[in-house]
Amino acid sequence: MYGLVVIFGLVTILAIFSSISALKNKNILGIVFGLGTLAVFGWFTVMTVINHGYPGGH
Repeated sequence: MYGLVVIFGLVTILAIFSSISALKNKNILGIVFGLGTLAVFGWFTVMTVINHGYPGGH
C-alpha cells in the first residue's frame, strides 16, 4: 500500500507543475484538467497518508 502513496504523491507533484505551466501559457483546458487532477490526486494522497501512514514509517 505504500507504493500507492508514492505514486499518488508523484502525480500530485506533476499536476502542480502542469497547472503552473498551463497558467503561464494561458491554456484554459490545461488549467481545468491540471487543477482537476491536482484536486483529485491531492485528496487521494492526503487521505491515503492519513489512513495507511507515510512510507517507511515502520
